[in-house]
Amino acid sequence: MIPAVALTIAGSDPSGGAGIQADLKTFHQHGVYGEAVITLITVQNTRTVSRVEVLDPGLVADQIRAVVSDIPPRAAKTGALGSATVIEAVAREAASFCFPLVVDPVMISKHGAALTAADAQVALRELLIPRATLLTPNLHEAAALTGFEVFDVAGMRRAAESLLALGCRAVLVKGGHLEGEAVDVLFDGREFREFPAPRIVTRHTHGTGCSYSAAITANLAKGLELVEAVAAARAWIAEAIRTNPGLGAGSGPVNHFAPAK
Repeated sequence: MIPAVALTIAGSDPSGGAGIQADLKTFHQHGVYGEAVITLITVQNTRTVSRVEVLDPGLVADQIRAVVSDIPPRAAKTGALGSATVIEAVAREAASFCFPLVVDPVMISKHGAALTAADAQVALRELLIPRATLLTPNLHEAAALTGFEVFDVAGMRRAAESLLALGCRAVLVKGGHLEGEAVDVLFDGREFREFPAPRIVTRHTHGTGCSYSAAITANLAKGLELVEAVAAARAWIAEAIRTNPGLGAGSGPVNHFAPAK
């Protein structure tokens, strides 16, 4: 029986908690065959990011064409893309995708290091976001993309409406940085859905956004509808955070062994 296939287009985290490594672990845990196109290489661990090297846009595009032409995925996601030229290259390839694309607009690492050049936001907004089936910004990313601060659920709803106008089919604004209960807001242009969860107090949240978006992508690859895919991924990432393995001296990874339903 041929397994569902999912593709991640993102950066490398040698500590294994985020980026390509987290995405592939998440795909595997969800029973999905994972493919990976690397966009940038970082030097990092749970405490710091000391170096970021963005790959040549042509090399990124060649990787995408190689895997899509031979083992076409049923869903794909993007993570850290690094530069405007890489975003442009990915967007050109995404124009021919016949499968869902989840765009996680990774701009800053958990340690505060820039993973996307400042001038890349225009390319992200104008070229890649319009290709997205789902856009998954956190509060800081939503603020950067909309131009206004997002502090609460009302602001998340406003941001989702603003971001949907950029051309994507749906927006999931993640509320991990809210005060109090963590609430995610999904908007598809017709209705809002909220996904609340008790806040888990821990420093071990490295790669949460990568793993969450990868879980959504895996669920879409398996044929789940968007709301179901988000709900299942939300439950899984909450359990992955709750049962984190406690690795590292800084912001450690979540538990990619958490059971997926």
